[in-house]
Amino acid sequence: MKYQYLLILSLFLLSMYSCKTSRFIFYGEADIDDYKRLKVRPIEKPYDQFSFIPTKEQLPFDTLTYSVTKKSRITQYSKTFKEILNDTETSAFLVIRNDSILFENYFNDYKREDLVNSFSTSKSILSLLIGIAIEEGFIKSIKDPITHYLPEFRNRGFDKIEIQHLLQMTSGIDFKEIYGPFTDAANLYYGRNIVKELSKLKMAHEPGTHFHYSSADSQLLGLVLSRALKEISISDFLSKRVWQPLGMEFDASWIIDEKGLERAFCCINATAIDFAKIGRLYLQDGSWNSEKIVAKSWIEQTIKYDEKKKLNPEKHFYNYNWYINPDGTFHTKGYKGQYIYVDKKNQLILVRLGEKQGDMDWPTLFQDLSRRYQIENQ
Repeated sequence: MKYQYLLILSLFLLSMYSCKTSRFIFYGEADIDDYKRLKVRPIEKPYDQFSFIPTKEQLPFDTLTYSVTKKSRITQYSKTFKEILNDTETSAFLVIRNDSILFENYFNDYKREDLVNSFSTSKSILSLLIGIAIEEGFIKSIKDPITHYLPEFRNRGFDKIEIQHLLQMTSGIDFKEIYGPFTDAANLYYGRNIVKELSKLKMAHEPGTHFHYSSADSQLLGLVLSRALKEISISDFLSKRVWQPLGMEFDASWIIDEKGLERAFCCINATAIDFAKIGRLYLQDGSWNSEKIVAKSWIEQTIKYDEKKKLNPEKHFYNYNWYINPDGTFHTKGYKGQYIYVDKKNQLILVRLGEKQGDMDWPTLFQDLSRRYQIENQ
């Protein structure tokens, strides 16, 4: 009887596989290795690769210590850098300065060539693609109403949403950024038809009046880009305009839905060393070895810090899908702790990828590393 019950249950789950809820139950929580089980579109590397320079200068791996605050307690305790990386289920950690690799280590059976789902770090790369699309005339302006590219969203309150609202998370769309079954975020991550999921969205505020971090904003932005590019997929656009000019060392991929649309709010799968090259592009103000990839003005606007922060009172100001710090440093941030951190003043790039965020405030650790290098070079 027990086996008959299990068989019936299994058949039921298989019959329901097309449902996003059953997919959530079947796959479970989103993971950095989801590219192995979900549908993806490849992003091809170039024939010639750019390589950072190995150096004898090394980060003092065993001597650095940090004070860690446990979220569940108000107590603090010190850990070495090595302990932090091991205890937080870090997969990769890189420190690059002046094109030299000061530190490169991989953990938990991950290797240099292993891809990792970057989650919302993909939003920052999507922002880069929007800048390139404007530069090349696919998109006229960030002031364009999104309904110019998405006419099916007219007469639903979306007419006033501009591309810049999506870049700054001020669209006014009602969306709950919570991961779990039956949630808005899970619908976008596991839904088989993203456009259908987006068609269910409703407005909560007038565009431009409230900051609300929302993956729906980025997915709409990706849909705008997809429509603007027409016959070119977003993945191919990324490959030809970024991956190949930057000399990425490994092929990458982008998770797509069953209709072939990129899950633009997340899901670029790549290696840590290649994510570091995105940081280098921003260090070079949008150019790569004197070749312009995106307009310098786009980079300058992206990393501009708003002292007033009227719409975005967060600790790290959010602009054009990047987190901007008062000291001029800036970083991406992906679910479970996927980061690209850039310090232009000290020509420093840090990349952290991991299976979990852990109890670490990574941006604060990155800023502390920046200060250490600044002091050493005075």
